[in-house]
Amino acid sequence: MAEEALDDMDGAGDGPEKKRVSGKRLIIFAAVIVLFLVGGGVGAAFMLGLFGGSEPPPAEAAVEGEAAPAAPPPPQETRAFFFEVPDLIVNLNTNGRKSTFLKIKIALELEGPQDTDRINEVLPRIVDNFQVYLRELRVDDLNGSAGMYRLREELLRRVNLAARPVRVRDVLFKEMLVQ
Repeated sequence: MAEEALDDMDGAGDGPEKKRVSGKRLIIFAAVIVLFLVGGGVGAAFMLGLFGGSEPPPAEAAVEGEAAPAAPPPPQETRAFFFEVPDLIVNLNTNGRKSTFLKIKIALELEGPQDTDRINEVLPRIVDNFQVYLRELRVDDLNGSAGMYRLREELLRRVNLAARPVRVRDVLFKEMLVQ
């Protein structure tokens, strides 16, 4: 009897053990495969336009006596008009003795050429608003695309306040140099 216990402990029994897959792992594996297949099917349906967001398919054939509805005319393309603001060079706000300068070239996108007269009338106010704002900026405020986006939005807000009732569509940076 003692010998049988030793044989069981040695593991020299019937041969190599087979690893069994647990029920939880099998269910998780099957769920991942099903999710992958369903996701691929939904993705393919969106790519083929089977779900909303696309135009309905054209009618198969019109009745002979009935005329097909006319397609709406394409929208009129609006031309953008750009106004060049004189170059701005400002000293940025730094806490140390070292001076940091910002040179910026800006173009304003207007509705049309008729708006240039109003912009020319208030150009000194626009430049003043820009300079006051830019002088308070730090170099860290201009870092990255988020800094550029915030700068664009703030300048657009300021120019629209100064040029009212003319609406400026966008502020475009032609050149920006921090030195």
